[in-house]
Amino acid sequence: MRILFVTGTRIGDAVLSTGLLGHLIERSPGARLTIAAGPAAAPLFAAVPGLERILTVTKRRYALHWLQLYREVAPVRWDLVVDLRGSALAYLLAARERRVMGKGDASMHRVRQLARLFALDPAPAPLLWLAPEHERQASLLVPPGTPVLAIGPTANWRGKQWHAERFAELAARLTAASGPLPGARIAVLAAAHERAQAAPLLAALPPDRCLDLTGRTDLLTAAAALRRCALFIGNDTGIMHIAAAMGTPTLGLFGPSLPAQYAPWGQRTAVVRTTKSYAEIVGAPDYDYRTTKTQMDSLSVDAAEAAARQLWASVQGKAA
Repeated sequence: MRILFVTGTRIGDAVLSTGLLGHLIERSPGARLTIAAGPAAAPLFAAVPGLERILTVTKRRYALHWLQLYREVAPVRWDLVVDLRGSALAYLLAARERRVMGKGDASMHRVRQLARLFALDPAPAPLLWLAPEHERQASLLVPPGTPVLAIGPTANWRGKQWHAERFAELAARLTAASGPLPGARIAVLAAAHERAQAAPLLAALPPDRCLDLTGRTDLLTAAAALRRCALFIGNDTGIMHIAAAMGTPTLGLFGPSLPAQYAPWGQRTAVVRTTKSYAEIVGAPDYDYRTTKTQMDSLSVDAAEAAARQLWASVQGKAA
């Protein structure tokens, strides 16, 4: 059986699609998989069972990237084509079965929307497949020792990024003697091109307890590293979804994005958002996501700390 799975350009969307991919792998043992994804997200799928090819879909003017992808996949007769990008591609290919994602529903979580393509209830949770090399590298980056609080301080656009000094204050409170993770190490995760965004936080953390992972991991090594952490706190980004997919207790910080659609998925997750609503933020007369400064100012350290403590208590209670 041959399956073409066309998933998201962004890392977060691609992570959220992995539960559906896992369902397809489980229901079709031995299937040969071709996965098409954006350049940033494609490495997430390197260790998927049954993987035959990963095709990188780089956006081009006039939607010419779809033409290039069509040329790559048209010679094959597919048993199943799943297109989560809502394009016409699936209808142009020879396929026994096609499932195409329509326009998203802002009131429904993305994972549930994906599950509806195959009438799945409950919706399959996101998961990631790792190779031994990812685990080996993660063990070097996050060696055994005191617990680790992981922080994702960056974002793909400025409006979603909480202030570095607030992350530093939050980390100090949570790892203080009276905090839920006393004396914990603090890992900072960001891509190499995000180092300037992460630098103020790195400078504010105690050097003897800081694990600087900025630019030091690929996506799957980051996933393996996050699985070794006690708690993750970060902006609404792909790394947040990776942490949740690995089962790490995950607190997502939200402002100009919708938790109803993009909250971290799982029982060991929580969300805290700005006092300003999404509608208030994006409905402001001068709002433009391309040029805006941070829209996270109305999220206080006190509110984030309370949410983190509540999540930690909940996780510890379930563990007991």
